[in-house]
Amino acid sequence: MANSLKLVCLECGSTNRVPEARLGAGPKCGTCGAKLNDGKVRPLDLKTLQKSAQADDLPLLVDFWAPWCGPCRMMAPQFAQAAQALAPGARLAKIDTQDHPDASARFNIRGIPALILFQNGREVARLAGARPAADIEAFVRSKAKLPA
Repeated sequence: MANSLKLVCLECGSTNRVPEARLGAGPKCGTCGAKLNDGKVRPLDLKTLQKSAQADDLPLLVDFWAPWCGPCRMMAPQFAQAAQALAPGARLAKIDTQDHPDASARFNIRGIPALILFQNGREVARLAGARPAADIEAFVRSKAKLPA
């Protein structure tokens, strides 16, 4: 039997099982039909972040940011570029700390932009400050276990 991975839909919060061999085939959520792993950065709320951080088998890199933060806005295109480069082996998302201040408190965010990498139900690593796409990719590749 093929290995399957759990992925939380970052749109509706439903947990899905995806055969590892089909990750690159554009799997969709069985509940809402949203793409689960298309190389795009998805916005999150705290509830979906907590669920996906605990349940996802793939690495999930989350950018804690705010719209008033210049370095956050500067890094956004680099973060999107890294999301494309890391797909389908990892997913990238962002959470607006202005709209979701509880997320900052829950994850002890002291400055933004802040990147937290989650995998297999736990925090794997953190990275602070705006980074170019190459640094973001290297960070994920060095700290996470990516599927073959």
